[in-house]
This record gives sequence, structure tokens and C-alpha cells, in this order.
Amino acid sequence: MTEFFIDPAYKAGFDRLGLASIEAVFAFGAGKNLTKENLASYRSRIEFQIYPPGQIELPAVIVFLKRYDHPPIMTQFKNWLSAKKRVSCALAEVEAAQKLAAMGINTPRMIAWGQVPGALFEKRSFAAIEEIRQGQSLERSLPGFFDGPAMAENLVLRRQFIRQLALFVKKFHDTGYRHRDLYLCHIFRVPDGRFYLIDLARVFKPALFGEMYRIKDIAQLHYSAPAKYFSKTDRLRFLRAYLGREKLSASDRSFARRVTGKAVRMARHETRHGRAVPFLT
Repeated sequence: MTEFFIDPAYKAGFDRLGLASIEAVFAFGAGKNLTKENLASYRSRIEFQIYPPGQIELPAVIVFLKRYDHPPIMTQFKNWLSAKKRVSCALAEVEAAQKLAAMGINTPRMIAWGQVPGALFEKRSFAAIEEIRQGQSLERSLPGFFDGPAMAENLVLRRQFIRQLALFVKKFHDTGYRHRDLYLCHIFRVPDGRFYLIDLARVFKPALFGEMYRIKDIAQLHYSAPAKYFSKTDRLRFLRAYLGREKLSASDRSFARRVTGKAVRMARHETRHGRAVPFLT
């Protein structure tokens, strides 16, 4: 069954752009094209702006539009296995965001979505996502106290930040869900210190191998944390806060070795392809 939904608070803004149907959404070419070299041909991304009704003088709402046009059958099968049901590419992310938000994990607001199913496989689907206002990815921007001199006040703030980040990731994992793409670029921070989890298309709740995927998530964080900002001691502080330990047990140390081992294997792969490795530079 074809589905098309727009949050009523945003409908006027979509109507002004003529985005009143799935056909219009897929024909839409205005805005900023965010397509990357490594983005699959069946996927497209556009950034555009809308205004609340009668409020054009206020800052615009920035929207990220993700579209999937005839995704490969194997991609759809993998989505079904992860979700344990038939679900379109776009709706997989929408549902993940909504479920995590209901469990207290900060996620971007999903303001519109739709899908066109075929006899068995989806033909098209899309999701429109509101920008996290004043948010910055941790890959792009860390708080200023990481750039400043290693004074006592800055060190205290850095340690508080690391603990807060660890507790945020722990809270996410305690839901039973795993991200599978948990690099710093997919964690945003707003000025009041809250963290948000983004890019949720691959988020799932594994029935099996939950520990393996947990290690993968932490290894991705470890891998993407630049050595110039995060020392070995900082990484140990993160693990202690994440695991809830003052002193690591034998099983905790085994967990840490598996995390670093996974990160090292990732680094070897990237080095062979001539790419820099954040946690080594």
C-alpha cells in the first residue's frame, strides 16, 4: 500500500515547494545535492529549506531528503532480516528514530516519509529529516576546551565530556539496539551539551551476536577518535565510564582488547587504500 505522510506542522512548507505527493518528492531537484562519490546510484540526498506558515522572517528549517529508487533486492532482504519484517529502506530509518526517541535517545525529527511498494519489493521510498539545530558532528567540531592548552580547567572539562559521551553510548546500547556505523561523524552535540545519534538506516536490534555488534560500534568510535585529541588514558576513561567500572575486570580487559583489535584491522584496510587513520594520527 502506498504511504505518504507529512507532519502537519511542516505541511505548509512542503506545499510551497510543491511537495504534496511521492511523485513530486522524487521529481524535486531544487536545493543542495548532497550526493557523494561512494553513494549508491539508487540513493540520492538533497538539502533544502522550508519556512513555518506566515513566518518567513524567522530562520528557515533545514531539511535533509533521503530518497531510494528501486533499491537492489539483496539490500531489501538485508533490511528485512535486520528489522525482522518487510520494511522499505526509508521507513527502516524512520522507525528506528522513532523507537529510539521513545526510549530517551536523542535522534533527529522525522518530518515526512513515504513509500511505494511493488508486488513483493519496494519501488521507492523517502524520508525527510529535520536538521539538528545548532548541532555539530563530533568529527567536524569538538568543544573548544579540546583545542586549548592542557590547563587544569580544560582537563576537567575534557574528562566530563568523555564521561558524558560514554554514558550516552551506554544508554543507547542498553536499549538492545546497535548502530553498525557509530563513527564520531554520526554523533552530534548541541550547545547545551546534549548528544544526538544520526544516520540510523542500519540501526537494528540483533537477536544473535549482539556482543559482536556492540564491539563493532565501540571499535568504530575508537577508530574515529583522533589521537591528537584523545590519549590512551582518555580512551581508558571512556571504557571505564561505558562499562561502569572504576577498575576493569578480566572480562572488561578482554572486551577492550577485542575493541582495539577490531580497530587495528579496520586501520590496516584503510591504510592499504591510502586513507588516513584518525586514531593513529
